[in-house]
Amino acid sequence: MMREILIFALFGLSAVFANELYSNKYDYVEVDDILANPRQREQYYKCFVGTGPCATADAKFFQEKFPEAIVTKCSKCTPKQLTSFDKLTDWYTTNEPEKYQAVVAKALERISRKSG
Repeated sequence: MMREILIFALFGLSAVFANELYSNKYDYVEVDDILANPRQREQYYKCFVGTGPCATADAKFFQEKFPEAIVTKCSKCTPKQLTSFDKLTDWYTTNEPEKYQAVVAKALERISRKSG
């Protein structure tokens, strides 16, 4: 009986951790506005690739989460973050694919540094 309770509890904990999402603190950020503003878009881009400062708290937050989001296909993203992630991916792969590749390369580099 005790063993069954322990197993049930472990499954419950694993379900909680598996479904843990990123904070929705910055879900108010409108990615369409950023993409439409070349100056702001470039600031975020430089933050993500590490060639410029992260000028806002939300940029820093997303820069930290983006590598994992790429690898996991945004599995921990809130619905709003998933929509934003898809919009960013679509916009960059269509309009500036070389910059998108640079962001992905930088994200994968960060992931490999963390795991190695």
